[in-house]
Amino acid sequence: MIEELLNASSLLVIVLVALFAVVFFYMIPLRLWITAIFSGVKLKLFRDLVGMRLRRVPPAQIVNPLITAHKAGIYVETPQLEAHYLAGGHVQQVVSALISADKANIDLSFERAAAIDLAGRDVFEAVQVSVNPKVIETPPVTAMAKDGIQVRAIARVTVRANIERLVGGAGEETILARVGEGIVTTIGSSETHNKVLENPDSISKVVLAKGLDSGTAFEILSIDIADVDVGDNIGAKLQTDQADADLKVAQAKAEERRAAAVAHEQEMRAAVQEQRANVVAAEAEVPKAIADAFRNGKLGVMDYYNLRNIQADTQMRESIGGGDDDGGDRS
Repeated sequence: MIEELLNASSLLVIVLVALFAVVFFYMIPLRLWITAIFSGVKLKLFRDLVGMRLRRVPPAQIVNPLITAHKAGIYVETPQLEAHYLAGGHVQQVVSALISADKANIDLSFERAAAIDLAGRDVFEAVQVSVNPKVIETPPVTAMAKDGIQVRAIARVTVRANIERLVGGAGEETILARVGEGIVTTIGSSETHNKVLENPDSISKVVLAKGLDSGTAFEILSIDIADVDVGDNIGAKLQTDQADADLKVAQAKAEERRAAAVAHEQEMRAAVQEQRANVVAAEAEVPKAIADAFRNGKLGVMDYYNLRNIQADTQMRESIGGGDDDGGDRS
């Protein structure tokens, strides 16, 4: 029984010692401390390294950039790097940017580099672009000259990062939008598309003179027209469309007049038919009126014979007149 207790207690001691060793070497990164000392970076084991663990800052992400900066002759303080890490910054990129700026004789302080990094920009890439300008290409920009011919142009813009305006300055999208606007304005003010094709450098000169990099994080070094192409004849298309529209309007008006004429003719026919119906109705009333006149004694037999003679004479005259017309036609 005693031996079992001794074995159990020995096992417990071993586990506790192993756990203590793991916690000790985690809280006290001796290897990282020794590396810093041999690199010439003076750090206090408990105040600096253990303090980073307690402040929930990974010591490796602070000490390694600190060693890199020290070897490159850039002197930064440990609390600065810790504060930047706790603020959500990228410590290694800031240190790399400071080293690149120092080698390129660019005045860049840690505070400005940290501000650029916290602003969401890649400060290391910005320093590289400041040293080695990069080229950004615009998408095809389409505009129409005064002669109605469409012209498409593609420009390559060489820019260099402006360290002073990286915080709060506009990005590449603004540069591309401004250059595209300048190309449209220049092409639109040309009298003919041939002038644009003959002198494409006139576009870049006019656009470059507008100071398009104002308020941006870049400095425009040059604007070069990479490609110019002729598009559609917009003026002719507009004229054709206008002619088609005018034709449709004229056809609509003619159809409206034709419909009005047809309606008027139908109204006239209806009026004539109504008049004929009225005449037939009136003629039907004549025998009734004669009969009433006989019954009432207002019309005598001789009067009736005279009326019939007049009617016969009238019919004879009408037939004679019609017969002469027919004879003339046959002759």
